[in-house]
Amino acid sequence: MSISQNLPPKQSESDEIDLGKLFGILVDSRWMIIAITIIFSVVGVCYALLATPVYKADALLQVETKSSGMPALGDMGELFAQESSATTEIEIIKSRMVLGKTVDKLNLTTIAKPNYFPFIGKGLARITGNESSISIARFEIPKYVAEPNFTLVVTDSEAGKFTLIDSNEREVLTGKVNELAQNGEYRLFVTALVGEVDSEFTLAKRSRLDAIQALQQDLAVSERGKQTGILQLSLTGENRANIERVLNDISQNYFLQNVERNSAEAENSLAFLRKHLPDIKSELITAEDKLNRFRQANDSIDLGLEAKSTLEVMVKLEAQLNELTFKESEISQRFTKEHPAYSALLEKRQTLLGERERLNKQVQKLPKTQREILRMTRDVEVNQQIYVQLLNKVQELNIVKASTVGNVRILDVAQSYTRAVKPKKPLIVVLATLLGGMLSVAIVLLKAAFHRGVENPDDIEALGLPVYASVPMSDWQTEIEKKRGNKKTLLPVEQTLLAVSNPADLSIEALRSLRTSLHFAMMEAKNNILMISGPSPGIGKSFVSSNMAAVVAKAGQRVLVIDADMRKGRMEQQLAVENKIGLSDFLSGQTSIESLIKKPGVDNLDFITRGNVPPNPSELLMHPRFKQLMDWASENYDIVIVDTPPILAVTDPAIVGAHAGTTLLVGRFGQNTAKEIAVTKQRFEQNGIEVKGFILNAVVRKASSYYGGNYGYYNYSYESKK
Repeated sequence: MSISQNLPPKQSESDEIDLGKLFGILVDSRWMIIAITIIFSVVGVCYALLATPVYKADALLQVETKSSGMPALGDMGELFAQESSATTEIEIIKSRMVLGKTVDKLNLTTIAKPNYFPFIGKGLARITGNESSISIARFEIPKYVAEPNFTLVVTDSEAGKFTLIDSNEREVLTGKVNELAQNGEYRLFVTALVGEVDSEFTLAKRSRLDAIQALQQDLAVSERGKQTGILQLSLTGENRANIERVLNDISQNYFLQNVERNSAEAENSLAFLRKHLPDIKSELITAEDKLNRFRQANDSIDLGLEAKSTLEVMVKLEAQLNELTFKESEISQRFTKEHPAYSALLEKRQTLLGERERLNKQVQKLPKTQREILRMTRDVEVNQQIYVQLLNKVQELNIVKASTVGNVRILDVAQSYTRAVKPKKPLIVVLATLLGGMLSVAIVLLKAAFHRGVENPDDIEALGLPVYASVPMSDWQTEIEKKRGNKKTLLPVEQTLLAVSNPADLSIEALRSLRTSLHFAMMEAKNNILMISGPSPGIGKSFVSSNMAAVVAKAGQRVLVIDADMRKGRMEQQLAVENKIGLSDFLSGQTSIESLIKKPGVDNLDFITRGNVPPNPSELLMHPRFKQLMDWASENYDIVIVDTPPILAVTDPAIVGAHAGTTLLVGRFGQNTAKEIAVTKQRFEQNGIEVKGFILNAVVRKASSYYGGNYGYYNYSYESKK
């Protein structure tokens, strides 16, 4: 009869997730989950306190509808008016043209920051009020320097003196605050320096393009609302005053370039007019001189009424042609000749040229003297009219250029928020706590998923091994082992053997149940020798052997316990005897059987220690003396318990098992896998040894087993005083 007869039938395998068991696993690991969560919470709190606050500054701009018509074209320029979109203006603001001026003006190519202890130094300095700071207006280095990284060391904090050291630990220059320090091509001008003596600052030089790109990444520009033309510029940084200064400079640079862009058309027209003005003046002077000389040579001939009328028409016609010439020069910069506006201008010009040709033919009918005076007078008046017209245009464009205000207006100058935008301390603490909780739960579930140690007796019985007993983990035994530690002195058996020190312990109750099962299991055995083995070391074979022997001895049977682990056996510590003469000494022919027997102090219980460690334990067990010992013990004792080493480590148990009538395996709860147990059983069967049953040792009552539906054990023992 075995305990397995009372077990419920094994349930069929299922792919369903056992939520109860998962909950039980989390309950079992609750202290680890709580500990990890607390650690993450503490880390989150420390980070929130030590992290450098990041502030935000913003500015507001208005971009009005932009007219890009040409002032010189008058009403025709309105045909070419365009509206500038917010997207275009945003890209202009973030362009190198605008940001480059800020980089140059504020010396953003220079990086200067104090050196602190890694991770926590900066936060501690801020909390304690010992922050260091530096401000550099000018920093120039030679172009041949490959690594532009330098260290500035404060040598005199009160006087503001410092030393600059390069990456090769060489002194580059020394200087003082608010004075230009120079050494060869090195130039450094420090405007402010706060720090104790020997405080260090890191100085680095980056390219102008890198500085612009860094500014582009930090700068955020967006339109408020849709099609409002209101642009919000925002910039983040650790120094509130610095980000305000940078943002204000960007806004101002964008505003100035907008004004320059709007006045550029007037400037281009002025340049065109100024280019042609000297030529027109020269032609006017030449025409007037030529007319005066002709009149002097011909006694001041006056024009007739018809010639005067023709002259007036011709002057107006030439004025219109010249006006079209100015307009064509400006339109040609914007459009091709296929454009409707350009085509209309060319058609009008052809019409005027045709009319001028008709008048020229009419003039040819006049007398020669009249024709010459008419032509010269026409040239003078046309050039004079053109010259006056150009002067008027120049004055108008000068007024337009001076009065240009652009279509951008700075509504709000840059201001930084009083509260830091990062880090968000409450959110960081909450997220760190949640992360710790989720990570700890994930670790527990992964550990459970990859854990293959047997915890359910049903899994063992599925291998064909009946479970004779489930021995609970004993807190009392744990205390005994802690007290014993590595002490070499012998302690009384009342302090080393659980069956004696606390016979009411649950583990001893389980061994009493095992004693009952063994009584029936060994009735059909060939002898009264019981061998106890297992798959691996450290599973509690010696604990089971010694305490079960004490339980059987207390029932009135004479018991002999043999420690057959001649390599690492330590059972003499539990039974409180000396390991002077033992099994190895007898098997090697150095002593007799009678000298082997030791009295642990428990009635009806005798013990044979392992003896001195031999070089050939397996060969000694195969000696005829071992059979002689087994036969003698079987005849003189009611039951003989032999504790052996693990079968998967050495072959000793297979040798001992040939002399034993009953063989039991011991496995540790949650440590030995089903595969190990199956291989152990197979190893014994290959040597012709039948494994009678299995003892599951150090069973821990887990919530996962309770919620998962596995049976456990119950405390129904009497109270016992130590």
